[in-house]
Amino acid sequence: MAMHYQTDGGCMLIRTIEKFLRTTDMAATKFGRLAAQDPRFVLDLRNGRMPRTQTERRIEQFMARYLEQSPETSLENANVG
Repeated sequence: MAMHYQTDGGCMLIRTIEKFLRTTDMAATKFGRLAAQDPRFVLDLRNGRMPRTQTERRIEQFMARYLEQSPETSLENANVG
């Protein structure tokens, strides 16, 4: 399987995921299993992997649906440090 790696400006998805993980208190491996069927997904992103556009859309849709189902959880409430 070919891996795609991030170049300048390609880190927006991982930032959004990290914020989501803090907000929902979800483990990175659980997120990977639920969102991408890959428990190493977040670790790979942290190490520079760049997902395909279709995968990125699917991950964004997963986060939006998850947050819609949990109205008390909002990305605006994340502790950004």
